[in-house]
Amino acid sequence: MWTLIGLLLLVWLALSIIGFVIKGLVWLAIIGIVFFAATALFGWGKGKDQSRR
Repeated sequence: MWTLIGLLLLVWLALSIIGFVIKGLVWLAIIGIVFFAATALFGWGKGKDQSRR
């Protein structure tokens, strides 16, 4: 599970960087940032849930 979350974070980070480098793809950067934050929060919540067990 952590491997998948880490891979997704890397993909969203790459999309964000590409979106900022290419000016016409700023929308891609915004989507990348939103998905990066959502994936990070999901992973943080999963980690917090497992520590309660």
